[in-house]
Amino acid sequence: MAAKKYSCPVELTLDRIGGKWKVVILWWLRGGSKRFGELMHLMPEISQKVLTSQLRELESDGLIERQVFAESPPRVEYSLSAHGATLKPIMELMCEWGKANAKEHQFDLSL
Repeated sequence: MAAKKYSCPVELTLDRIGGKWKVVILWWLRGGSKRFGELMHLMPEISQKVLTSQLRELESDGLIERQVFAESPPRVEYSLSAHGATLKPIMELMCEWGKANAKEHQFDLSL
């Protein structure tokens, strides 16, 4: 299979983290491992189906890791991979930009 061609590096980045939820998921995982239910609680607007899909895509792209613990019932935790952690500076800049624009445009960030 031929490698996908991109017209610029930003296009590649957006292909991996674009969309409504991927960066938000990565943002919440930046501080440490989270279980599925914790992520659902942190993002009340996301559906289980979408969260499952987005987690699978992020794992497939090597940005997060899924760890299954041999317990009863089984426990699964998600965390940033080393590759995913390289996105932290980008997410921090996005956070700062969001805070600055929230004040300017009077958006409620519920922080």
